[in-house]
Amino acid sequence: MTPVELSRTVLHAVRRAVDEGELAVAVMPERVVVAPPGPGGCGDYATNVALQLARPAGQPAPAVAELLRTRLLRTDGISDVVVTGPGFLNISLDGGADARLARLVRDILRAGPRYGHTDTLAGQAPELHAAHDARAVVLMDAVARVLRSQGARPRLTCAGPPEDAWVRILGIPSDIPVGTGTGTRSDPLRPVPAPADPTPLGRDAARWALLHPAPHDRPHLGPGHDDEHLAQRETNPLFRVRYAHARTRALLRNAADLGFTPEPGPVAPHGDVLPTLADHPRVLAATAAHRAPDRLARHLVAVADALAPLLPSVLPLGDEKPSAAHRARLALAEAAGTVLAGGLTLLGIDAPDHL
Repeated sequence: MTPVELSRTVLHAVRRAVDEGELAVAVMPERVVVAPPGPGGCGDYATNVALQLARPAGQPAPAVAELLRTRLLRTDGISDVVVTGPGFLNISLDGGADARLARLVRDILRAGPRYGHTDTLAGQAPELHAAHDARAVVLMDAVARVLRSQGARPRLTCAGPPEDAWVRILGIPSDIPVGTGTGTRSDPLRPVPAPADPTPLGRDAARWALLHPAPHDRPHLGPGHDDEHLAQRETNPLFRVRYAHARTRALLRNAADLGFTPEPGPVAPHGDVLPTLADHPRVLAATAAHRAPDRLARHLVAVADALAPLLPSVLPLGDEKPSAAHRARLALAEAAGTVLAGGLTLLGIDAPDHL
């Protein structure tokens, strides 16, 4: 059962409960969001739909959750449902960890760089406004990209026309309208301004230097800092992310030369790769909600760091023949590379196949 199918299953359980008089809500939700469980959760996926329905239904959220739990337990493909916290539904799917891993890898490879994209914010048109400052405009551009990945259609304004260098070097759209950002629906973005001109770093390093720190933190830019963003070494998080992606592409090329292709299956051990990949949709949703691309940037670093120990075992060694384990590890590496590429693209940063 994919996340989309599970979302429909939960929504169907809600509708059946309403139709049979167990829940009384005037307006039914159009969709149910499911995501990997957060801290304190369990299972494969979690949803807060019971908390959303509690007030309209005039019932405590735990009571609504328990009602839906009973219905979901009777559904094929669901092995367990646990209520945690104020009323979160934590859902375990049929199949063991190996089956869940293979299913996740297949979902990622099927979706490609759009893995984690949803229509949750469809119909919303948030108004984003940036000061006439390089960091504010780059932040607004990245936030808009992530909002679009969640179905929103943001409207952008800037306090002044984008400078030519921002458009040419930083990849800022040239057609952002000039506005005041004082409307009732305006969402002004006010990051700490960059202490120096970021454009000498080039597009990728400059955008990372501006987006990786939280908006309230001061970016490391200017004399003495350029090397930390451009150096191709492990102390540079952008290099680690891009290198991990390039390694996955190289492994796919090398595997093709050896005559085998990726095939999702059991991978043991896989360390933290699985949870970081499963967490990607939640990170995109949180990035959009909090207007905080730094969350996505830090997540990509976590994916790259979790992937690193797996990479040396992907290809056969010496006279070893490619096995099902090699194909499964290659599929997991490809899935991780896909997530890295999709995340970098949302930040406006290139994901090269060769580095």
